[in-house]
Amino acid sequence: MDPVPGYAEVAGSRVAFQVVGEGSIDLLVTTGFWGSFDVEWEHPAIRLFYQRLAGFARVIQFDRRGTGGSDPLPLDRLPPWESYAEEIEAVLDAAASERAALFAMSDAGPAGLLFAATRPRRTEALILFNTTARYLAADDYPIGLSVKDYDAVAEAAAEGWGVSPGEWAYRFVPSLRSDPRSAQWMTKLQRSIASPTALSDYAMATAQADARSLLGSIEVPTLVIHRADSGFTPLEHGQYLAEHIEGAEFVEISGADTYPYFENPDATIEALEAFLTDASHSTRADRLVASLLFTDIVDSTSRATDLGDLHWKALLDLHDHASRQVAESFGGRVVKNTGDGVLAIFDGPGRAIRAATELRKRLADSDLPIRAGIHTGEVELRGDDVSGIAVHLAARVMAESESGELLVTSTVRDLVAGSGMVFVDRGEHILKGIEEARHLYSVKPGPSLK
Repeated sequence: MDPVPGYAEVAGSRVAFQVVGEGSIDLLVTTGFWGSFDVEWEHPAIRLFYQRLAGFARVIQFDRRGTGGSDPLPLDRLPPWESYAEEIEAVLDAAASERAALFAMSDAGPAGLLFAATRPRRTEALILFNTTARYLAADDYPIGLSVKDYDAVAEAAAEGWGVSPGEWAYRFVPSLRSDPRSAQWMTKLQRSIASPTALSDYAMATAQADARSLLGSIEVPTLVIHRADSGFTPLEHGQYLAEHIEGAEFVEISGADTYPYFENPDATIEALEAFLTDASHSTRADRLVASLLFTDIVDSTSRATDLGDLHWKALLDLHDHASRQVAESFGGRVVKNTGDGVLAIFDGPGRAIRAATELRKRLADSDLPIRAGIHTGEVELRGDDVSGIAVHLAARVMAESESGELLVTSTVRDLVAGSGMVFVDRGEHILKGIEEARHLYSVKPGPSLK
């Protein structure tokens, strides 16, 4: 059973993928940065693992942009982890898969969570293997790694990358420690993935990812599988995911490897097959996580009075046209006009920020200053409209912004970590109709927004 290769396209870059098997369910597998499927399949254990999956599923694998067989990217513009979800969608499109179960391992966890939360209609189920929503420790997340420990592993990896597995590599796959043939294969795999410099940059982006805010909004059937003795992502990370995703199933398996191929692969395959063939699973497709952008023309009432009806109507028409055009160019859509502004919806917060920044500039050039606010949260789809607390919260955030300003919530800031976007802390605000105070940030145009 040999895989069939192909390419998907994302923002002008080609993403390499392959498909194997003809099962009744599509299973998209993503291993994060650590993956180059051409060389992975050279290892007998990995080849056997995927062939066994292909016995009951149509398996889709791909290499992230900048890695493996996908197009290289300049290191000064590596895509933020949010864009990982766009790559997944593009690969599904190219593989003619309308709906798939998503199997996310290791550092692919945050991207898998984002895809399942924002695109539930394309997600049959979510399987999270030995992963986490956040790697680094925080005051409200003590189980994470310290910055010192994380940096030490990343530095050791970059120094030995593609030369020798070293102790750092065996922290991820300790079961291969005594296998000299696998050591040679592992160094070849590393060189096929990316350069040591790219590794360091990807490691920095991974450290900044925090998808915890998405956990309560996962509506698709979810299975969390975690190793009992995992070193880099201890068992507590998997338990945290299962506890915070409603209805998630949790399976603890023996061993310490970060990946499922070499150590007790039967346990993972059996858990996957039982979960994916369970007909009792159901998905609510009327709810999803979206990034909501509200805008408002500054001093619209006084300006309408000064300009007169005909001139003001012409400016509103220009505003409405620009809003629709910009929203669509960033993959979103205008949900409705709000009188002197719009509500637009986007799959990801990065797209919403870039759209708001472009719209702000375009309208300022036409002497139409706006203010804007963005929040990412769970919404309910009501035909072409949306509703929910997240919608009200985004509107209240916009109301706090000043002329020409774009304000976002801390949720938005966390979800675009590693994107290069610049934020200025605007402190906590009591928003009308919202019980808890919200921390807001002002977005400043940085290199990635120009």
